[in-house]
Amino acid sequence: MGGKRKMGEGEAVEEEEKEVNPTNKKRQILPSLIKNKEKRSAVFAKLKHEKKLEKKKKHKAREAADKRALDLGEELPPRKIPRTIENTREFDETVCKPNDEELFKGNDADEFSKILRREFTPKILITTCRYHSTRGPAFISELLTVIPNAHYFKRGTYDMKKIVEYANNKEFTSIIVVHTNRREPDALLIIGLPDGPTAHFKLSKLVLRKDIKNHGNPTTHMPELVLNNFTTRLGHRVGRMIQALFPQDPNFRGRRVVTFHNQRDFIFFRHHRYIFEQKENKQIDGKGKKAKDAKDTKDTKDTKGESISQGKMIARLQECGPRFTLKLISLQHGTFDTKGGEYEWVHKPEMDTSRRRFFL
Repeated sequence: MGGKRKMGEGEAVEEEEKEVNPTNKKRQILPSLIKNKEKRSAVFAKLKHEKKLEKKKKHKAREAADKRALDLGEELPPRKIPRTIENTREFDETVCKPNDEELFKGNDADEFSKILRREFTPKILITTCRYHSTRGPAFISELLTVIPNAHYFKRGTYDMKKIVEYANNKEFTSIIVVHTNRREPDALLIIGLPDGPTAHFKLSKLVLRKDIKNHGNPTTHMPELVLNNFTTRLGHRVGRMIQALFPQDPNFRGRRVVTFHNQRDFIFFRHHRYIFEQKENKQIDGKGKKAKDAKDTKDTKDTKGESISQGKMIARLQECGPRFTLKLISLQHGTFDTKGGEYEWVHKPEMDTSRRRFFL
């Protein structure tokens, strides 16, 4: 009858902490020390709420300090700069400079100069590996809508050397090979014709158009091409190789945009179209008073009895798909040759752990 009440797990932890450190009565209890799931969730929610309130309090104090400094005509207090991967990156000596004459001379003599000077129109041959899955052709059909003047040919049992020879005879400028593994496209091979180079990319995070929410359907207009952060010598060369896949006369009325964004050695591909919408504001009558609702547009009139319609044009992006990520594995001289080919650049595993990035 008069036995001691059995202590809960949270109380037991508190009792142990009092014995270890009796002076610190309000010592914070870590949720990981509580075995009961409900109590652990409650303690975690409480700590999260306290952290949020503290962050809000610091933000208000910083705003008050800034306002006080502006009122007194003093300089604003210095802001702390967070430590990120971007601002701790090692300096790369291969970053292209705007006054690099050697780089400009190399651009005039490289393999893509004739296409980029509009002497030739890009003509792309797209094919697959020998054993492809159902998702591979679905990805290729969407690539055909992205890249103008692209043509799909079945691989069959032909070797890559035979395909390169056939493409050269038919005056193709590039070959794209979609490699699949376990029913999923996992690599992309881009071969420049007639004499290379060849780039091997690892493909990941593929999302087809049908899986993108509220996606749009692309038109047949020539897309605008956007290349971001291809700033080193290697990145500049890869960027020109990607640029040679698209015609150099975009049709801006079509509002199509194809983006290759390079960040931390990953190339993110996105395909969008611009949408312009007119958003109506609250209407204003002749006396300067706001109308009750935007539906009252017809009833709102100025002093002369004419209606006033006010609104602003809003631009937004609608994704058309597909969406995927590329990572350069190797860049090879000439056309594709696994045995006797010479490589300009090969990815090494230790590059992933280094703070030096080879595209940025």
